[in-house]
Amino acid sequence: MNPSEVDAYLGRLGAARPARPTLGALRELHLRHLRTVPFENLSIHLGEAVVLDEKRLLDKVVGARRGGFCYELNGAFAALLDALGFEVTPLAARVYGPEGRPGVPYDHMALRVRTVDAGEWLADVGFGAHSHYPLSWRDRGEQADPAGSFRIVEAGPDAAGARGGSGTADAVDLDLLKDGEREYRLETRPRVLADFVTGAWWHSTSPESHFTRSLVCSRVTGDGGRITLSGRRLKVTAADGTREEHEYGEGEDEAVLAVYRERFGIELGRVPVVGKADGRD
Repeated sequence: MNPSEVDAYLGRLGAARPARPTLGALRELHLRHLRTVPFENLSIHLGEAVVLDEKRLLDKVVGARRGGFCYELNGAFAALLDALGFEVTPLAARVYGPEGRPGVPYDHMALRVRTVDAGEWLADVGFGAHSHYPLSWRDRGEQADPAGSFRIVEAGPDAAGARGGSGTADAVDLDLLKDGEREYRLETRPRVLADFVTGAWWHSTSPESHFTRSLVCSRVTGDGGRITLSGRRLKVTAADGTREEHEYGEGEDEAVLAVYRERFGIELGRVPVVGKADGRD
């Protein structure tokens, strides 16, 4: 990224350029990203290609003021952090399904980030409802966050970390837990953005992927809650857990487009519909 691209990205987040790549700077950028850039899979249902190329990601996230799913959001965020002097390593993960089994290889992308003052952190702005702040990479205890209690443990039923022991900080695989439930299994082998092309293609095209079977646009709100538009259902959850919901009818396309525009900053020419990427009935 060149300096003007960095400035544009920071402008998108409403953030000043940090003086140094510190933990404080990482925490601020992480939270601002979650509040500003939505987690969304609209491209799949609008017939738009998902291209894992740094320029294309910046064009989408910064230029078009859109969001994306994990590969796009964490891919773009990694480029920004790298340009700001952080040491960033993309990592592959497999998301746990309802039956408790990890998903396909390259199911998810997360980031291992080294700061100059506080060691390494797990950053992830592309998992939807996830931690608001980066998680300490080497801490194997419970880590409190506004979104819940998180823990990084060694993967596998016999791992010391999963049993509550100290374990090693560089296990081959790690499990990320939220409120005691496994979220995803994380590899520690370094990856590059191009490694995730197959995973992005599968999630964009396979009828088995939940992204091809549903519509979502979601972000963290200023009070620490979350706002989500799932198809035509709008859910606004406050930090204390109280929720308001509204379902838009088939004849309320303009109202749905207004939600995308006013609540997520996304300008669309038509309402995306699952299974109608070409815009035809």
